[in-house]
Amino acid sequence: MAATMSAIEEAADALAHGELVAIPTETVYGLAARADDDAAVARIFSAKGRPEDHPLIVHVGDAAAAAQFAADLPASALRLMAAFWPGPLTLIVPRRPGIATAAAAGQPSVGLRMPSHPMALAVLQAAAARGVPGLAVPSANRFGRVSPTRAEHVRAEFGPQLRVLDGGPCGVGIESAIVDCTRDPPALLRPGQLTRERIEAVLGQPLAERDADSPRASGTLPTHYAPKAALQVLDSEALARRVATAPGPAGRGVAVYSRLAPAAGWLHRRMPGEADAAARELFAALRGFDEAGATTIWLEELPAGPEWEGVRDRVTRAAAATSAHLDP
Repeated sequence: MAATMSAIEEAADALAHGELVAIPTETVYGLAARADDDAAVARIFSAKGRPEDHPLIVHVGDAAAAAQFAADLPASALRLMAAFWPGPLTLIVPRRPGIATAAAAGQPSVGLRMPSHPMALAVLQAAAARGVPGLAVPSANRFGRVSPTRAEHVRAEFGPQLRVLDGGPCGVGIESAIVDCTRDPPALLRPGQLTRERIEAVLGQPLAERDADSPRASGTLPTHYAPKAALQVLDSEALARRVATAPGPAGRGVAVYSRLAPAAGWLHRRMPGEADAAARELFAALRGFDEAGATTIWLEELPAGPEWEGVRDRVTRAAAATSAHLDP
């Protein structure tokens, strides 16, 4: 059931008093706390089991709120804000000293985003009316695990004690792209649904790549987004051979996520052929396989097009996180 306006107001009250609330965004569900309260932010790190040196993204309701957290908004950031906010784009900018220290993991920069989900914006606006300039909002899951794209995913992670606003399934399904605007040219730290070509078209120059001097940013560790099952990425021919030569799927705990269906009897989910649709359902598919008891997931290699970069990033990190598992 979708959250009512009274539930949004109650959530804003809770956030203003330093409590945690799970909220929907267009990307994934997030675990929110007021970003200007380091003690409240510490509760996020504790609840998720997240290292405190791994920064969070601060969500704001408008550009004026962004200015409360930023020491400076570079020209590149202003261009990208005008083009893509509200939307699935996080901008790394110089942080105003004395605010969001814990959320930024002590770095002199901070990641800012204005979500487009109407319920997220309603919460941000209601919280702002209570003196909360913005919310620190990482994904609402245990650290390193599959991100939630439905309210029930959050409840499965944290139980009934966490207040969860139900905004329905997330429309994007993978986390925002992150662009570091503290440098020139700006650098793409994490790909998302918003392609680098679209970002570069607004900037009028190519994006740089992440390097050793880039600030730490959410979701950029080599291993992340991991299901409980061991995830193996196979090209189409290798996957067909595996399925054809397996002694039988029954009892083996193998799930198949592919664009073509194997023979009857396999635990299978069809992968969409369009990148946006694949992004929207990726995390729900991985969670569904876990819930079905799969111990191994065979995932068909993704197409090579640039529109698949964000999904490919999530799959690569998820597979790396489970690479220690043995083949079935």
